Amino acid sequence: MLCASAAWPPLVRAWGDEGHQIVALIAQHYLDARVELRVQALLASDRSALVSGSSMASEATWADRYRDADRDADRRHYEQTRQWHYVDIELSSPNLARACFAHPALPPATPASAGPAEDCVVDKIDQFEAELRNPRTSPDERRLALQFLLHLVGDVHQPLHASDDRDHGGNRKRVSAPGMHAGNLHHYWDTEFVRLLGEDAQSVSQRLLGRISASDIEAWQRGSPADWARESFWLAKAVSYGALPPADGGGRYRLSAGYVRDALTAVQLQLSRAGVRLAAVLNRDLRQ
Repeated sequence: MLCASAAWPPLVRAWGDEGHQIVALIAQHYLDARVELRVQALLASDRSALVSGSSMASEATWADRYRDADRDADRRHYEQTRQWHYVDIELSSPNLARACFAHPALPPATPASAGPAEDCVVDKIDQFEAELRNPRTSPDERRLALQFLLHLVGDVHQPLHASDDRDHGGNRKRVSAPGMHAGNLHHYWDTEFVRLLGEDAQSVSQRLLGRISASDIEAWQRGSPADWARESFWLAKAVSYGALPPADGGGRYRLSAGYVRDALTAVQLQLSRAGVRLAAVLNRDLRQ
């Protein structure tokens, strides 16, 4: 997998908020002018107060805020939507359909935002795309579809959101690396490696945009959300999990500088792919 990203060396210098913001900023660069206006109009109707402002970069973090808003209360949103952010394809026996709970269909007349809790990021991207594309979707549901897509397209490109080693996507693997606080493997890929690219999402996105070629765009726009999930899975198998050193006596993994360099290369590639593909989704679904 890394051979495909050989032209993307690590920057010298998350997907937490910064990672999702970077994806949205890259996507915004490639939006058709009319589509960008439609995106802005839909996001302007957000009255949830879960994010600051209604820019694409801000709203790309909305789905996490929505999921966690009642995590310490009745947990309705949390329990309904938390599994929509990933697809746990097992390293030892990869099976996308099994990881997607056999692809449950939406009950008749049920909006995607009220769909079954047991569903995966691949299905939710497909469902929200269908709603965004359909001009008969209610205005509120169309906005929700956009808000979820701004986030979930980024999520499916995080390798540990598309793979599992019976460790909750790396959450149970304790790791450390030179110059970095100890944590779990999932957090490193979600946030710490993104932070190493720079503290400002705008400047990081501009650097990544400068490396995206016309041939990259043409290649990356092919495929479906299921293809993107499989691509992320194989990257996780090769790098996120595959390049891990043996665990020490306490079951912890000490990441080498080489591992971190490969991770940064992979993270830059995946953020860039996600941004290009998110733009393609929005340009296709909001062009009419």
